[in-house]
Amino acid sequence: MENKKEKTFQFVVVGGGIAGVTCVEQLSSQIPSADVALITAGPHIKAVTNYKQVSRTLEEFDVEEQPSSVLEEKFPNLTIIHSAVKSLHTKSHCVETADGRVFGYKKLCICSGARPKLLTQDNPYVLGIRDTDSAQEFQKRLSKAKRIVIVGNGGIALELVYEVEGCEVIWAVKDKAIGNTFFDAGAAQFLIPSLEADKPQAAAPCKRPRFTTEEAAPGGSHIFTADRSSQAYGHGPTDSGSALGPDWHEGIALRGAEQVSHRVSVEYQCEVEKIFTCEELHKSPEQTLRTECGDWPVYVRLTNAQTFGCDFVVSATGVVPNTEPFLQGNTFVVADDGGLQVDDHMMTSEADVYAAGDVCTACWEQSPLWQQMRLWTQARQMGWYAGRCMAAHILSEPVELDFCFELFSHITKFFNYKVVLLGKFNGQGLGPDHELLVRCTKGQEYVKVVLSGGRMVGAVLIGETDLEETFENLILNQMDLTPYGEELLNPDIDIEDYFD
Repeated sequence: MENKKEKTFQFVVVGGGIAGVTCVEQLSSQIPSADVALITAGPHIKAVTNYKQVSRTLEEFDVEEQPSSVLEEKFPNLTIIHSAVKSLHTKSHCVETADGRVFGYKKLCICSGARPKLLTQDNPYVLGIRDTDSAQEFQKRLSKAKRIVIVGNGGIALELVYEVEGCEVIWAVKDKAIGNTFFDAGAAQFLIPSLEADKPQAAAPCKRPRFTTEEAAPGGSHIFTADRSSQAYGHGPTDSGSALGPDWHEGIALRGAEQVSHRVSVEYQCEVEKIFTCEELHKSPEQTLRTECGDWPVYVRLTNAQTFGCDFVVSATGVVPNTEPFLQGNTFVVADDGGLQVDDHMMTSEADVYAAGDVCTACWEQSPLWQQMRLWTQARQMGWYAGRCMAAHILSEPVELDFCFELFSHITKFFNYKVVLLGKFNGQGLGPDHELLVRCTKGQEYVKVVLSGGRMVGAVLIGETDLEETFENLILNQMDLTPYGEELLNPDIDIEDYFD
């Protein structure tokens, strides 16, 4: 490999997503004279725009696809190499690209992201949505679809179910409530009427949403229908491989072929048992299955014994770290979730190799109020911090674990509500001794606080609550809130005044 090296760079970053681009920006601004290379397969990169620090740990930003030339114009010492990575040789400190070129590095950062966990490989009727390319493929197929099955309970599934119009949606979730990654059953219950109410853009009068609190039994399903006016959108550019952001469906017309505008049935506590075609169905010995046949191109049998025919299946069941080309021939320590283990300086187990974003797994001793979730905010934070660490190591400067890893915080939007998550917002890892306080105003806001030993350790805020900064401070300073009891969420008390 040595003799084939085209050029050796001080820093090489692999991956044009948020983590990689942020890392490159950080390196280039810390050491402007350094030779930096970004290796990325697609023609576009993902850039953070309209960045806003909302509070000490909360940040908001948009993600924009830009031609990679935008980066090169900004940083004269940056070289962009358009190719996928074929292999990495950590001993000889070089990377080989798919087009056969070899580049040396002094320090390398792997920001190759993650790919969707597909229900089955290579089934033409199963679509995984992860990047803008697959989102466009989805849109194309949806326009001819009458019924789709969506499997999964994370952010992308939540977005899809809300945004898809003109198509019946069967939504299979493995949990007792929707949005389990982000919410508890109470928050899910607060959001559910949005699936049946008119979308805010529709001018039709708002129907009173039916609202039930009893849980659907396994095998039971909720059905929501509403008539909604359609909406026209423009189209965004395509790109291969980068993850979608919270507003990825903006600018994509998610409309199916049917007149019914919004019909979602949720199948709770079930997973996909089998996916088969109409031909396979006819050969099936089970008479019960044959009767459901109809003329669907594909059928899904769920573990609750229900079988649904549909036009296609959307697999939105989470992601797997994209470590593929890097492991062979090297001795990376890989975490249980498949990510490259990194320490508190974002370093992997291989010398001079760092990793950031979805591809890595944080294996340092974590703050009791932080957890890794493969989200855009964390990709940006990790990329930024990895860049700082790489520069500091070259300059022999000390570097402290960044403050953003003190407290988990995330702002997003679901069903058109602002959603803020703080700390152990779902009581993650707290055991039975924590308590919850909840305040809910139907159709307006949902506030949940997680207390442990009288101290606030997490919160979920849905709607325009204006409580995020106050709660962030209460979590960070670990003040004893026992004296306040239930009053903490009393809507008649202006809690901000208390704790300024």
